Amino acid sequence: MNPKHIYVLMVLMQVAMAGVAQRRGQYGTIRPVKTDTSLIVKAYMDSLVACMERIDSVIEMESFYGQIHPDGRHYRLFAPLTFYHSPASRVLEYAPRTVVDKVVDAVDATMLHIYLNRPDLVANTESRLKKVGTIRNDIKEPVHHNIEFIDKVGSVPDEPVYVPVEVMVKRPNFWTFGGDGNMQFMQNFISENWHKGGESNYSMVAGLTLTANYNNKKRLKFENKLEMKLGFQTSKSDTLHKFKTNNDMIRYTGKLGLQATKRWYYTLQVLAYTQFTTGLKSNDKKVYSDFMSPFNLNLGLGMDYSVEALNKRLTGSVNLSFLSFNFRYVDRKRLAKSHGVRGNHHTLEDFGSQLTTSLTWKITDQIRWQTRLYGYTTYERALVEWENTITMNVSKYISTNIFIYPRLDDSRKRDEDWNYWQFKEYCSLGLSYQF
Repeated sequence: MNPKHIYVLMVLMQVAMAGVAQRRGQYGTIRPVKTDTSLIVKAYMDSLVACMERIDSVIEMESFYGQIHPDGRHYRLFAPLTFYHSPASRVLEYAPRTVVDKVVDAVDATMLHIYLNRPDLVANTESRLKKVGTIRNDIKEPVHHNIEFIDKVGSVPDEPVYVPVEVMVKRPNFWTFGGDGNMQFMQNFISENWHKGGESNYSMVAGLTLTANYNNKKRLKFENKLEMKLGFQTSKSDTLHKFKTNNDMIRYTGKLGLQATKRWYYTLQVLAYTQFTTGLKSNDKKVYSDFMSPFNLNLGLGMDYSVEALNKRLTGSVNLSFLSFNFRYVDRKRLAKSHGVRGNHHTLEDFGSQLTTSLTWKITDQIRWQTRLYGYTTYERALVEWENTITMNVSKYISTNIFIYPRLDDSRKRDEDWNYWQFKEYCSLGLSYQF
């Protein structure tokens, strides 16, 4: 055997022994050699750089001689370090090779260099790999993949990062509008021989309420309410009038408030009311009232309390006007005296105090009670009106109304039976609508 081959064989045996053997302890136990991981990684990276330089030099030489083989024969340099048989076989082979592959020789020489200098980096052997699965040696040529494009996707246009957005800021609307209307009918038939007497009659009453309120949710509010009612009735006993009014009113209530506390407001209240047409009595030609006869205007300065109770089922307001100015105008001069105007005048002015309470109690979803208590006094005369309307909804558009209206006015002539009290009441069934 050639002495050179014997020397290489001895070196390989030493490398194998150094790579497999471990440092033995005092009692023959195997102790792993402690190595610095960072140094190992650095040394491995340095070896890879050196290998790449050698491979590049080989490729340059092959390109110079016109023999370029860009294939995957360099994988051993970059795969986990494995002890392959070919580097040692090529060194120990006796007969000269007929086919020389410079790339394979360079890779084997590089692997042998690593085996001799850094045997501790060898993680696996070719024998173990063959037990797991054979190594493919049949691939001699590089594998090229043909990629077929089915659809060519066009370039996506660049879009600006910030897209301008049109912002529209609306001014808050502090106004709320509402209202309700109703038309009620009543028919009463009594035969002429009815044992208790009486007469047949027909009656109708219509009402409309409109509201327009302003509240800026800070300190200012402005409330407006317009109420209109007009009713007629007929009776056989009245030979002078085919029909006459039984309910006639036009009333406006306005309040301008400046908030003092959570529920109290400093308030200026305006109250104005008159009627649509003439007021008559059965079998009497005399006209007792008419449009603008009288017309009442009341200005009150005071405090207003906002009511909200019973889980918001009871709502409304209570207005106390400590200083109130009342103006009364009677267009028909011959009616002036009966409405408190003295002398040959059309007007009456006086000062006093007033109380106005307006509440709505939603007892159930079908029953609602609306009440208004108004009182005015000059400390010489007094006027008290208490209007009560109980509405019972039969359906969404059909309802029954019960209206009860007691009134006290000591400026009028005293009646023997009722004293200064007056009273009105009716019950009706008809149409109603809220909006």
